[in-house]
Amino acid sequence: MLDLLVRRDLKSRYKDSSLGFLWTLIRPLTQLVIYYVVMGQFLGAAKGIPDFAIYVFAGLTVYGLFSEIVLGGVNSVVGNAGLVKKIYLPREVFPLATVGAAIFNFAIQLLVLLLATAVLGVFPWHLDLLYAVPSLAVVMVYGTAFALLLAAVNVYLRDTQYLTEVIMMFLMWASPIVYGWTMVSDILGQGIAMEIYTNNPITLAVLGFHKAFWTSGDASQYPDGLLLRMIIATVIGLVLLVVFHGVFRRLQGNFAQEL
Repeated sequence: MLDLLVRRDLKSRYKDSSLGFLWTLIRPLTQLVIYYVVMGQFLGAAKGIPDFAIYVFAGLTVYGLFSEIVLGGVNSVVGNAGLVKKIYLPREVFPLATVGAAIFNFAIQLLVLLLATAVLGVFPWHLDLLYAVPSLAVVMVYGTAFALLLAAVNVYLRDTQYLTEVIMMFLMWASPIVYGWTMVSDILGQGIAMEIYTNNPITLAVLGFHKAFWTSGDASQYPDGLLLRMIIATVIGLVLLVVFHGVFRRLQGNFAQEL
């Protein structure tokens, strides 16, 4: 059932589109051009970040996975109201189907990222490429956890999906995607505010992807103990996943009536 829902989501998304799955690439590439030209060239962010295009696209790729999981998940149950009201099946399959579709789109964007590094002569032939694994673990765990929670809450409070869109926009600009982590460090210093910013799971995931795919960075571009921070964040995320799934299971009993 989960496999069928993933296939249906992917097909329905581009059902009447002439370009089909190419739209999976057009949006992030458009964002890349805008950020590279406006932020990088006009506002001068690229001056302090070598290979700025790879830096930005690496961050957009991993953040895009998290964003698609959460934004797709929040409306997954409401969007399948017909199935929920007609037949019984594990309600978790709906937000999990959005996770599967997001992974498919992410794989395409990741391939483009690797091709871009190869074309520009900065392919990540180093062991730091393994940082992509804990980065993806952080994104997958937190994305799935919040997809389950928000999908359930949105059944009872439909404003949840619009609030989530605003929060996701904020999280994007609160992550070091188009600016360097060191820029934030220079502003906030080394106090508790900087620790909170750095240990934000999305910040850690973006930094991990930069370390994996952006070969122009050095140790000063990242916080100490980045790998340990990501492992701790993943463990906390797994706890949240269990808790949020419990909330989902408690709320799902009245889904059909609410829909």
